Order: sequence, then C-alpha cells, then structure tokens
Amino acid sequence: MSNQNTTEQTVRSSHYDGPVKLNPVPKDLEIAQAAPILPIIEVARRVGLSEDDLEIFGKYKAKVHLNVRDRLADRPNGRYIDVTAITPTPLGEGKTVTTIGLSQALHYTGRSVFTCLRQPSMGPTFGIKGGAAGGGYAQVIPMEDFNLHLTGDIHAIGAAHNLLAAAIDGHLYHGNALGIDPASIMLNRVVDINDRSLRKIVIGLGTKEDGVPRQSGYDITVASEVMAILALSRSLEDLRARLGRMVVAFSKDGSPITAEQLKVAGAMTVLLKDALMPNLMQTLEHSPVFVHAGPFANIAHGNNSIVADQIALKLADYVVTESGFGADLGMEKFMDIKCRASGLAPDCVVLVCTVRALKMHGGAGSVVAGKPLPPELTRENLLALEKGCANLVKQVQNARKFGVPVVVAINHFDTDTPAETELIREKAIAAGALGAYSSRVWARGGEGGAELAEAVAQACEQPKNFRMLYPDNASIKEKIETIACELYGAQRVEYLAEAEQKIKLFTKLGWASLPICMAKTHLSLSHDPKLFGAPTGYTLPVRDVRASIGAGFLYPLCGEMRTMPGLGSHPAFENVDLVDGKVVGLF
Repeated sequence: MSNQNTTEQTVRSSHYDGPVKLNPVPKDLEIAQAAPILPIIEVARRVGLSEDDLEIFGKYKAKVHLNVRDRLADRPNGRYIDVTAITPTPLGEGKTVTTIGLSQALHYTGRSVFTCLRQPSMGPTFGIKGGAAGGGYAQVIPMEDFNLHLTGDIHAIGAAHNLLAAAIDGHLYHGNALGIDPASIMLNRVVDINDRSLRKIVIGLGTKEDGVPRQSGYDITVASEVMAILALSRSLEDLRARLGRMVVAFSKDGSPITAEQLKVAGAMTVLLKDALMPNLMQTLEHSPVFVHAGPFANIAHGNNSIVADQIALKLADYVVTESGFGADLGMEKFMDIKCRASGLAPDCVVLVCTVRALKMHGGAGSVVAGKPLPPELTRENLLALEKGCANLVKQVQNARKFGVPVVVAINHFDTDTPAETELIREKAIAAGALGAYSSRVWARGGEGGAELAEAVAQACEQPKNFRMLYPDNASIKEKIETIACELYGAQRVEYLAEAEQKIKLFTKLGWASLPICMAKTHLSLSHDPKLFGAPTGYTLPVRDVRASIGAGFLYPLCGEMRTMPGLGSHPAFENVDLVDGKVVGLF
C-alpha cells in the first residue's frame, strides 16, 4: 500500500488520540514506531478486562484467558462483520488495511469495537509479502511484534506438529505395531520459513540406528492441520479431541491411523494449551485487537480463531474480522466451515475492491509483484473498469447467497477518478450491495473510514437470513459441485481417478458429512489463475481430495497447491536489520 498518497496535511478530531497524519505518508514501520502506544493493561481495562484476565507478554501484548468467555456468557453478542474482497491481484487489495481501518473508524465514530485478525507467518514476512499488520495509518502495533514471533503460538504449533511427525517415525523404527503403510504417511514436518529445498527430502539415511529411510518433506507451519485445528477449537477439551482425531496415515489393510493411536495427542495438547488463548494488541488509534491463529486460505479455511471471535463478541458492540483472499475462498469458508463449527452468524459482509484490480479483471493490464503498475491501470479507463466489474458483481452475489447484507469498500488510491468510483457504486448496488463507499483509511486512519463505518453499522441492523451453502448430509460430490457451480461459475466438475478413489474411501469411512474446504488459486474465480473477471462455462478439475479429520473438513485439490513457498531472488529479509536497537526495513 506504500504507493498511496494523500493531499491531507493533518487530521485530528476532538476525541482522537491516534498519531498525527503526515504528508507524504511515511513508511509503515516508521508510522508504527513513532505512534503513541498504550500499555496493554490499559487497553484491556477499557474493554472491561482486569489484569487477572491476562497473561502478560511484556508491556504491549498479552494473552486473554478463555474463562472470560464463560464469565460473560449471559452478555449478548455484538454485531459480527466479515471483511472479504474481490478476486485480488498479486499485490492484494488492502483487505487487512480496510479491516483495521474500519475498526478504527467505528471507534472514531464513538462505537465499541474489537478487531480479530490472523497471525502472519514469518515465511511471507521475510519472503515477498513483507509485514501483515495493515499499512499507513491503519495498523496494529507494535508492528514488529505482530510480524515476528508475537507470543510464540506458531512455534508451539510447529513443536506439536513435529512431535507427531517424530512419533510416526519412532513407531516405524520400533516395530510398527499398528501396521502403518509408510507410503501412505500424509504428515510432513514443518518450519515457519520459506525453504523450497525442503519440499522433497529423504529421511532415515545412515545406519539402522538412524531410523527407517523414506521420502518425506517439509511444509510451512501455517499450512499444518494443527494450525487449522487451533483456529477451529472451542475449548481445551475440543482441542484435545481434534488432535486425537488427526489421521496421519493408513495401515496396510486400509484403516486410518490417528494421533490418538500413536498416543501423542495428549502431549500435543500440553504444548498448545497456552496457544489456545488469543493475543491482545491494539490499533494505532488504541482500539483492541485479537491476533490469533493463521491458517492458509487455500488448503485450510483462512480465518482467525473461533475463541477470539467468541470473546470479542462479548466485549464489544462490533467485531470486525477478516477472511483470506477473495469471497470465493476465505469468505465461503468463514460461512460454511467456521460458522458451522462456532454456531455464530455474521451480521454484515464488507467486500473490498480497488479500481486498479477491476481494470485488470477487465483486461487493461497485468499486475506483477515487485514491478511498477502499468500506466493503463493508473489512468481513467471506464470501459475496462466496467468489464472488470463482472468480478465485483459475482463476488457481491456470492456473499448474498448466504443471506447477509453486503457493503462494498473501495480502497482509495489517488489515481482513482470520481467517474470510476461512481461506476463501481452503480454496479455494486445493482448486484445487491447496500452501497459502495470510498475508504481512505490508509492515509487518514479512522477518520478516513467514517462514512464506511456508518454504512456498515446501518447494514448490521438490516434483516438477515443467514444460511449455509449446503447441508451436512449432502454427498461429497454434491458439496463440491454446489461450491464450483454456484460460487465459481463452473458448468461442471471433472474428477480425476485419484479424486474418485478418495471420495469413495472417505464416504466409506463416514467422513462425507464433513464440510468442504476447496483448494484452488486465489487469483481467479476458477482454477486457472489466468482467467480474470467472472469466467463461466468451464470445467473445474478436481485432481485429488484430502482429509483433515482433526480440523473437521475435506479439501479437494483443484491444481497444484504449494505448502512450502520458496524465496525470490531479492527476498524481503534483505531489507530487515537492527539499527541502534530498532528494527528497520520490515515494511
């Protein structure tokens, strides 16, 4: 978002206690490090929490005990808002910035609000993406803590996951009493760093004492099923049960092998008992934030934890959360997986778009990470914009399928023209959105999203008829085809031989009642990242279907899914250093 600008010199309201706005807008890390910050105990006190409710991690972050939720069980829930997006470009469309900025705007307009976000992986942080704490004057602080380690949850997940992996190989070494078929083992080891060299490895080399040789690999930690389990667990007991149900391999007679059978689920739970508590932080304008869990939005469900949302809904009148990627991915999984597990129902969906992305969907130019935007995306082009709005229309319609009001947020850039903004507004309303509002939170913080905040608050009061896209008792194929045809625009689904075999096996094992977590590219509504706009009439290929029984979903693969990213030729870590005791170059 650093290519945005503002013509405003300084914005300050009578009740505003955030940073003074500067022109030009400084780098994100400079804003975050210069901003006033409250002790986390004061942030907690403002939402009715005491020091006894917290596990303190330094001065500016803390974990919140789950018994807060139980103590406040009789308090009514606040309004529940999910922020999603159109199909994004490789640069993203400012969904996290909008999520944080909308929360700041609700706070700015005098409302009680809580933000709930995923914790970023250090892989993308040090790879190509940079920080994930928002940007400009819509950030979570301390930004360095947010992006690096935080309270150690991801490391705890890695330790629990790798303990399970070690248990499998230890079991093989000591006689394999369960009859595990080594070729069927589905669990790699994990590390929270991008390292393509570890995607395919051979373990157990050396002498007999060094283990049983077999091919394996590494995934990035946030792709672990343990991460998805943490995000979907509602209690320590639920966490323990889900870990025990993890299927890691099959026996030679075709029976599933679980973590419970390997007698490791209890120890895994012990490693994760503190990680289940959400992490409390603050925005630049001192509204409270939970940062908790960070599952991928393609092979997993791409949303923060259920427990963070449950606690936040008891502490604030509005809770703003964010789903990964576009509405066809993270939002659909928010509705069909997360809400199915939590029993919660959203009051409003906020759909983020940008003029530049919609022009790209209209064929005006390509977006390549690390390269300047082509001029055809930064000058007015109503023809390309109108064509690209097909993606916006489809994603609004997708959100409306769940029976929830939709508000469109146009993440503003200085190259946007009034005519372009008005065209988006007209298309959004015609598609069923309640309105479309220019969001200037990157440059102006909460004040720059005040109009959006008012519209979202009004949308939360509208009637809703929340519904899932499919029932539990639909078949695996019926669920896949409902998502593919109704949300993606596919005409039909083609199942390759391996997918057919897995569907028969999983149905036989009694897993057909689980929800579906589609794994596909985030760069298109289809499986093909080169198909922009709102493609229709195509065949969606499903090459395989895999099972995350502990997390509680099946995930069909619609293309190759990387679970271990690689580093580019100039990764983001090249800019990161410590100068005079301060982190520099993070974002």
